[in-house]
Amino acid sequence: MNTKAKGTRGERELVKAFNEAGWVCIRTAGSGSSPYPAPDLLAGNAMRRLAIECKVIGDTKKYFPSDEIEQLQTFARTFGAESWIGVRFPRQEWYFIMLEDLEKTANHWAITQELAQRRGLTWKELLQLSEEQRKV
Repeated sequence: MNTKAKGTRGERELVKAFNEAGWVCIRTAGSGSSPYPAPDLLAGNAMRRLAIECKVIGDTKKYFPSDEIEQLQTFARTFGAESWIGVRFPRQEWYFIMLEDLEKTANHWAITQELAQRRGLTWKELLQLSEEQRKV
């Protein structure tokens, strides 16, 4: 399966999971190919709105061009959403990483499998965070 098909399948998996968890979630068609900032997914509930850039990775490290991160930040800020990177490494579950937790290199931003496991949230932790906010 090619990289684009893996990414699309991963995005659809998350859309289904968010919706089945009681959130609403849509996949943005053509994200990354539009001249306008657009995340891969928009997900929300009564308490939160998330703008998520999704990556299904075949290695243990992923680099993001600075402009991709800047576009996600711009969209999220304008839309009033939180910026997240959703990443799945080989034979791993999804991890959700705040942009502040990415590593900065000279020209890019990066996430490693180890960093995602250490600082990222799993799917259940991301949803649990919303439940805890609802109780406050």
